[in-house]
Amino acid sequence: MSEEYLKVANLSVSKNLYDFINYEALTESGITSNQFWVGLSDSLKILVPINKKLLDERRKLQLEIDRWHLNNSKNFNLKDYELFLRKIGYLKKEGPDFKIKTKDLDDEISKIPGPQLVVPISNARYALNAVNARFQSLYDSLYGTDVIQTEESASERYDPERGLEVIKYAKKFLDNFFSLKKKNWKDIVNIKIENSELVLDTYKFKDGLKDSNKFIGFRGTKDNPTAIILKNNNLHVEIIINPSAFSAKSDPAGIADIIVESAVTTICDHEDSVSGVDAKDKVNGYKNWLGLMKGNLKSKFEKKGKVYLRKLNPDRKFLKKDGSISKLHGRALLLNRNVGHLMTNPCVLLKDGSEIPEGILDAFVTSLCSLHDLKIKKNSRTGSIMIVKPKQHGPEECWFTNLIFEKVEKVLKLKKYTIKCGIMDEERRTSLNLKECIRKLQNRVFFINTGFLDRTGDEIHTSMEFGPMIKKADMKNAEWIKAYENNNVDIGLKCGFSGVAQIGKGMFAEPDNMGKMMNEKINHLSAGANCAWVPSPTAAALHSLHYHQIDVFKRQKELKKRKKTKQIDLLKIPFAKKNIWKNKDIRNEIANCAQSILGYVVRWIDQGIGCSKVPDINGVFLMEDRATLRISSQLIANWLHHGICSRKQVLEIMKKMAEVVDKQNHNDKNYQNMCPNYDKSIAFKTACELIFQGKNQPSGYTEPLLHLNRLIKKN
Repeated sequence: MSEEYLKVANLSVSKNLYDFINYEALTESGITSNQFWVGLSDSLKILVPINKKLLDERRKLQLEIDRWHLNNSKNFNLKDYELFLRKIGYLKKEGPDFKIKTKDLDDEISKIPGPQLVVPISNARYALNAVNARFQSLYDSLYGTDVIQTEESASERYDPERGLEVIKYAKKFLDNFFSLKKKNWKDIVNIKIENSELVLDTYKFKDGLKDSNKFIGFRGTKDNPTAIILKNNNLHVEIIINPSAFSAKSDPAGIADIIVESAVTTICDHEDSVSGVDAKDKVNGYKNWLGLMKGNLKSKFEKKGKVYLRKLNPDRKFLKKDGSISKLHGRALLLNRNVGHLMTNPCVLLKDGSEIPEGILDAFVTSLCSLHDLKIKKNSRTGSIMIVKPKQHGPEECWFTNLIFEKVEKVLKLKKYTIKCGIMDEERRTSLNLKECIRKLQNRVFFINTGFLDRTGDEIHTSMEFGPMIKKADMKNAEWIKAYENNNVDIGLKCGFSGVAQIGKGMFAEPDNMGKMMNEKINHLSAGANCAWVPSPTAAALHSLHYHQIDVFKRQKELKKRKKTKQIDLLKIPFAKKNIWKNKDIRNEIANCAQSILGYVVRWIDQGIGCSKVPDINGVFLMEDRATLRISSQLIANWLHHGICSRKQVLEIMKKMAEVVDKQNHNDKNYQNMCPNYDKSIAFKTACELIFQGKNQPSGYTEPLLHLNRLIKKN
């Protein structure tokens, strides 16, 4: 279906986008249609040539690196490699020390370590769930996951034994972080407030908190409270008291639930977790973001025959110790991930007929939508717009991001540095020059975050000509990974992030394995991160318990004293000798990658689903997005290039894995089988192209092929 365009300020603008901007986003924004469109057009004249030049620089550097590896891989010397990268400008000279100067950041960024959700902005219901995940039921989160281990019950009815284990676990949590002077929480039979202090009755005597400062307020009356508000490490916990509730029947104190502050921040994603290939897709995401910024986004849906309405949660009111009214912010602080510098989009055509760089469009439109929140301050109470910028390659591209934001601020009449920037440390050239990247955005930066999968995809692609790379699972133990993760924290702390900006860690990708997450993800806090990504609101609730266990700011002070990571350690290439694997091992690795690629791509191409809970080859569900796709496709492309496998072998495995994926999706009424008519499946064709053309894709990115084939599918 062809797009209808309107001529506006030397641009050809999709009518779909034009109508949204003029009749929804601009309404009551204080910006006129002429100001926006002329401002965008004038800004593009300056920004587009720079954007193209930076992408040309990426290609030039990659060709230089390819040529060097072809000439030096047999006699590789790490020091010579480092000197070469400095000579061509891939590695930058590190300047003097400095501290970031970002101002007007909310407490959720500066003072409250906690879980961070990432949600596709294209799905209003999911977005609302993520925003509302600021406070979650610990009882529900424990009962519905494998954190609590009890015998399996065949019935869907409530399991009393499991319920008791949940209460036992929750009481132990209270004992650990809100401990009592004499007894344990299981011994409490009555809760009340006397003289502004929390009084906890046992059968024999009165008890209280060891640290009375952790009690900050209540709901109800002092003699008969309905909720007790506690605070530890800047995170709130609410003990809900309702003796008549079903969940409180076996609790002597009438505790019906424990509500934990969970998703402190949420990234609303316009990038890796969405499929935004045309005006319709983009406007859908922009509308949802506008609804969040205005505070009126709603989603109606049906579940098990019942119709539900989702909307934004209100703030949580309570009485402080002295009886005065206070409230807790009821929603996660919203950050907004734009796309990177690579892709263009047909929403807007320039004077020469070429497409607008999508990242520039995102910056203008999402910031325009954010003007509505700057008036009501329901999201950022400090009046900031927080944009996470992914896939930047080095300091020059960070400088360019700053320039984009300057242009947006000028057009939208915003105070300089209103737009803040989160730096995704997920590309090799950014990791190696992180301090200088931060310097370019030192007045805007609010966040740095490591992303294992995209970073690994770039690692493979950058060193494609050097030799075959090690298997995906082995990458997590490679030398450069540890250096990369530690360097991100070291540089952040050195640049003054602690207590000011977020230092983040990546996703736990197994949403059904919460027991495993609880054992592993505390390592992110030990590593110095004050936020880390989780795959669901439930995971946020459970991961929040880790932030009660570790005082992140105290841990960051300890880490400042450690020996800093050497830059050269990030340059150690994760290559393998050609003959280290048996044929069976090679086939298994290709099958694992192929199944992952197909499972994600088939939904992306056929249904426009950008983030999927996809079963892996063993049936374990994983959260997949374009970052996971990038590493799998680049690894097989690398092995093909170095003769570890053949094109015929890969195609044969792809067809077998297509059968597996078809079977895994047999219950999806919207699913379209790939086999046996492989030639007619655009999804199967795309998955193969991602591998067979992977070596030649810019930086190994998957977006160009995905967007092209999704457009073919839609039209």
